[in-house]
Amino acid sequence: MRLTGGTSSRLGASWDGRGTNFALFSANAEKVELCLFDAQGRRELERIELPERTEDVWHGYLNDVSPGQLYGYRVYGPYAPERGHRFNANKLLLDPYARRLAGRLVWSDAHFAYRTGSAREDLSFDRRDNARGMPKAVVVDESFNWGRREIRPNIPWEDTIIYEAHVKGLTQKREDVPPNLRGTYGGLSSPAMIEHLKNLGVTAIELLPIHGLIDDRRLVELKLANYWGYNTIAFFAPEARYAQDNPLDSFRTTVARLHDAGIEVMLDVVYNHTAEGNHMGPTLSFRGIDNASYYWLNKENPRYYDDFTGCGSSVNLTHPRVLQMVMDSLRYWVEVCHVDGFRFDLATTLARGPNGFDRGSGFLTAVRQDPVLATVKLVAEPWDLGMGGYQVGAFPSQWSEWNDRYRSAMRRYWSGEGSLIGDISSRMTASSDLFHHDNRATRAGINHITVHDGFTLADLFSYNEKHNEANGEENRDGSNDNHSNNCGVEGPTDDPKILALRRQLRKNQFACLMLAQGTPLLLAGDEVGNSQSGNNNAYCQDNEIGWVGWDNLGKDGEDFTGFIGHLTALRRQFGQIRCQRWLDGRRTDGSYGVLWLTPSAEEMKESDWKFPEGRFLSYVLGPMEQGQAPIFIVLNAAPEEIAFKLPKMTEYKNWQQVLNTTGEEPASVAFPSGADTKAPPRSVLAFAGSA
Repeated sequence: MRLTGGTSSRLGASWDGRGTNFALFSANAEKVELCLFDAQGRRELERIELPERTEDVWHGYLNDVSPGQLYGYRVYGPYAPERGHRFNANKLLLDPYARRLAGRLVWSDAHFAYRTGSAREDLSFDRRDNARGMPKAVVVDESFNWGRREIRPNIPWEDTIIYEAHVKGLTQKREDVPPNLRGTYGGLSSPAMIEHLKNLGVTAIELLPIHGLIDDRRLVELKLANYWGYNTIAFFAPEARYAQDNPLDSFRTTVARLHDAGIEVMLDVVYNHTAEGNHMGPTLSFRGIDNASYYWLNKENPRYYDDFTGCGSSVNLTHPRVLQMVMDSLRYWVEVCHVDGFRFDLATTLARGPNGFDRGSGFLTAVRQDPVLATVKLVAEPWDLGMGGYQVGAFPSQWSEWNDRYRSAMRRYWSGEGSLIGDISSRMTASSDLFHHDNRATRAGINHITVHDGFTLADLFSYNEKHNEANGEENRDGSNDNHSNNCGVEGPTDDPKILALRRQLRKNQFACLMLAQGTPLLLAGDEVGNSQSGNNNAYCQDNEIGWVGWDNLGKDGEDFTGFIGHLTALRRQFGQIRCQRWLDGRRTDGSYGVLWLTPSAEEMKESDWKFPEGRFLSYVLGPMEQGQAPIFIVLNAAPEEIAFKLPKMTEYKNWQQVLNTTGEEPASVAFPSGADTKAPPRSVLAFAGSA
């Protein structure tokens, strides 16, 4: 027989070498049809009703379907938005477990389950077939020859330095990357790019979303795109626009080559919402398969969604099958694609229960016990837009979290704001006020100054105001609270003093990021002064605004690659910066974890922390093991030089300067213990103790 019942045990399209099993979850459907298409995806060849239903999984096995076959689903059920159901079998739907997508979405009103423009809008019913303009799922052969050399780097958390990048934007303008690889998965692992990453000293590249995505209709009509990719429609399929041929194999080849170079690959993943938007959005997959199961619906009026994400709807991980989909997706990227970690966009939404954020939620519990995910790095963006959404410091010990408190404090400090030394001291020592509980380690906080969302580092010190006019929203989008400082001129300038100050402040931010305890994250392009011309929300700019500009690469005074490489080397040299134990002060035996010192090298008292408008902070991180040198760190955000004394310690006769951000090259001057010297205006200094 050509068609048999198959199995419900594995969702999606699973080829076993002889035929393909199809399985789709829907608790509220009445019938499911599998639709097979020709190789171009233009002509529907046949519809086959899935013959079996087991525990709300509809399934069937076709013995003549092999890899390369294009398919979709039509799902029958009630169209009753007021009850939360939005079935419409006229709409071809993507398999949530699709491993590969063929074609792109061609926008038309046919993608909406209701008659657009009708008097009652989404309560009406549309009978148009949307199949011609829909991408199709593709049956794939998941086998891949990883080769003998591919070994996962398994970088310890304490040694991890993350580099956040967009697949296309990173290499689109790199002239030393072969033209055919620019903007692709292959460009990430080109020899020039790997050499650059190694020169920086980063250990992991974190990619903005690469799950299958669509461009919003509004953006397409404005001739823009959903460039960042936070508009997922397929949680198992690598986005095809970054591949020259087979996306899955292209991505895995890149992972293998980066692993060979000792660099881990992390993915920014968006499980909190989908590309289907709010109740007026299109019906592309989940909404038409089982709207009431996949999304959080308003209890009082299920026609509407509970929107914790700001994107119109929220994925409901309290449903066991929806949770299964997310967990299956995560394991797929680890087991099939050898990914080393994930950064979870708006992670608070994933851990919501009926009463809000829940540390014992089904999602966090499932992750905690999963043996596959136990081997990878997990990073939460610990907030969403719902009630009680800000949860920095609240995730379990298995997780690390983006530390926006570090970002805010450091931006304010180096932009010239005073009376912050208490806050800065916490941020430089792993933010123990946020993360020192429940057996969490110092790696819990992911320190960052800039990320994809917001100003680049160059723009942070070039613009006081956002300039997002190119986004088509009359500059209303993007944050107004940037803690930036244009140093006297808004935007580009030829004034050498302003340019020098801007470079100095960028170096200070780099220095603090690498000298701070916690896990550092760099934004791609900051090392070469990449600018977005003041746009702090370039999510739709798949062009010169959003791509990394490499014009300063190799230019003296403008390319900080070597400077960052020196900082990452210092971080490796001084284990107390990377230590996963929390610091303490002076111990009974005279040893110490950290000593906070006044400019006269005396241990700080309570009154010293309240010094009016204080901008000077100095401290010693003591050795963590025998033979290790202490490091003395000085931060001076004041616009004038400040005299200070080197710590006088009997066991260390000299302090060797290993960092001075005001010099082009790190000065290697030796100072006697207890010597007087000066911290230049707006500078970061570091000294290593020696016997």
